[in-house]
Amino acid sequence: MVLTSAPHSTISILELVAQADPIVKGVMLLLVLSSVACWAIVLEKSYRTWRLKRDLSSIEDIADGTSDSAQGQGLVRRILAAAESEAHDGMSRGEARSEIRARLERAMKLRFKAELESIESGLPFLATIGSAAPFIGLFGTVWGIMNSFTAIAARQDTSLATVAPGIAEALFATALGLAAAIPAVMAYNHYAVKLGRAAARGNSAIVEIAKHISRPLGEATQKAGVEPLRAGKGY
Repeated sequence: MVLTSAPHSTISILELVAQADPIVKGVMLLLVLSSVACWAIVLEKSYRTWRLKRDLSSIEDIADGTSDSAQGQGLVRRILAAAESEAHDGMSRGEARSEIRARLERAMKLRFKAELESIESGLPFLATIGSAAPFIGLFGTVWGIMNSFTAIAARQDTSLATVAPGIAEALFATALGLAAAIPAVMAYNHYAVKLGRAAARGNSAIVEIAKHISRPLGEATQKAGVEPLRAGKGY
């Protein structure tokens, strides 16, 4: 991409950046680094939400009785381990089924919430860049235009060749701000909605799992694949 400043003369983007005021350069560098960080977060969230989706399917299969809880790994294993610890503690105290079930739900939901909070790390940065980057770019634009007017006054020349480079570098700062902000806002909204739906799915499945594994031994309505806890027996 090139910008025409005079007949038979062009200015490239790199030349604009090289000729820019130090403050404008600092604004551009900040926006470029912010954009790179945002894309790194997007890639990391894409992978972690893919894993979360897979784990949620496993949790829902266990809740439906279509999968064996002993085969759980990763998040599934951590959630069930939290339930096992609470169930054994409740049984040792001789608590009623309703109390044990409440223990199980609380333990599993807390563990699931901790997992979601871990995945959410980085989203506040996306929100911050999405809201602040356009204003940071605008600051660079205003500063560049001020320099352009200063150059006009110093040279007493209002020709396009004098004004265009400063205006171009100023507008380039705004473009960088928008380039950083737009993907950040879109990614933040996408992952915020995705994690909200995941929380609803996970909590619903946890309620069913707690109901199944708190049932008395030998209950006829026990679903296949999810056994009630026995003292000394793990998942």
